Amino acid sequence: MSERVIPGRAGGLITLGAADALWAGLTADSVVPAASAVFTCFPADVRVGYVLLGQRVVAMVKASGGPWSVPEIEVRRAAVELSAMEMDRQDLVRIGPFGGAPKQEHDEGTRLRWRRRITRELQEPGGPERTARGEAGRPSHLAGIDWRQVLVEQTRDRTARTWWLPRAVVRLLDAAEHTETQWLHATRTRQANTAVTEPPSHQGQTQATDGPQTTSPDRPTVLLRPYNGELQGHLYSALSRKPGISRKVAEWTCAVCRTAPAAVLDHCHEHGYVRAPVCHSCNTQERPDHLYSNDIRVANHYTRLFDTHTADWLRHWHRCPGCRARTTLPLPHLAAWTAHVACRSQRPTHRDARGSRGRKPCGALRVSWTGSHNAPRSCLLTVAVDFCPSGEHRVLAQVPYREAAERFSSWLAETAPAVAAAAGPDRLDGLPAHSRPVIADTSGEGLSLF
Repeated sequence: MSERVIPGRAGGLITLGAADALWAGLTADSVVPAASAVFTCFPADVRVGYVLLGQRVVAMVKASGGPWSVPEIEVRRAAVELSAMEMDRQDLVRIGPFGGAPKQEHDEGTRLRWRRRITRELQEPGGPERTARGEAGRPSHLAGIDWRQVLVEQTRDRTARTWWLPRAVVRLLDAAEHTETQWLHATRTRQANTAVTEPPSHQGQTQATDGPQTTSPDRPTVLLRPYNGELQGHLYSALSRKPGISRKVAEWTCAVCRTAPAAVLDHCHEHGYVRAPVCHSCNTQERPDHLYSNDIRVANHYTRLFDTHTADWLRHWHRCPGCRARTTLPLPHLAAWTAHVACRSQRPTHRDARGSRGRKPCGALRVSWTGSHNAPRSCLLTVAVDFCPSGEHRVLAQVPYREAAERFSSWLAETAPAVAAAAGPDRLDGLPAHSRPVIADTSGEGLSLF
């Protein structure tokens, strides 16, 4: 954008209206759709003292007696970061709705709460077309982007509606929420320290200066550290109740993608052990798409889990000492692996209607099971295809739990030998001595794991 269309330049500051024009111009070619009027419409509020632009907090400043302004350089930096992002519109992450209200475990003080806001807006009459109340019909935005343009709505079983966003956008919003939390915490800490150290006679007075005064400190540089197994062997039930654990989790990068800030503690539901801190995107990615408690849809995201990023996910799942000693996966993931990998050759295909070359897998893949991992002799996995032209529901295979576990163990040794080398009943170095020991197979049912 030409400098001449930027009015009100003074000391590197531009007015809010000029910042809106600059943001729109610089992000016009970004693959992530930027929103308009991000500084002057909801949820921007000059009284708060900042606005989120992607992963960057841009502080609003006010000269003595002058209008509110923002540093032009910060707007440009945020625009460069957003324009540099790459987005795959086929790589989607489900963001809701889930069984209950979306959890915001680590949003202490943050105002973004993007999952909660999207859920609330989409569930109200009018859906995505609804505009923010009291804002003259102008839509709200999330961290300076127009999330409606990339939202994907899918209907499952013709009744349940689900919402999906590209993974790059999910990670962007998670990073923005993390940045805002850290920025607000630093602001409150500085304000508290100022209130303690400032002489009483000066409190409540406005000090005039020649230059502009910022209502908030510059955005602090928050250095996230990589996760190196610090929580290995801890039980989630005990660790999740410790004071300050949310803030501690937010200090790590995600243990899976190693790029986004961590937000939640992922744990094994079968053994109860903490695996690692992960971002919301990765946590959503590995969540089984349950139709019922023992019935899951094998969706497209399993391609990432078991094909394109297999080693990363297997290493992550085997951070659980129980799964590592058994050389297997939790039952829902083992069932999905059996359907997606072990029974791949049995799935029927048909010609792709959009082209003459290639064939497309038929219907929707689903796997269910009877029994549980605690009684492996009676646990049976059933792999089926829904909506198959040759039958509404077509059963492909029935695989006993033990056979599925043996197949997985062989596949693991070929696919991720480093992970397989660290697994097995003779690899119990990281297994806690007194919490949920792995029970050896005694050829009886009971609680035998193999």
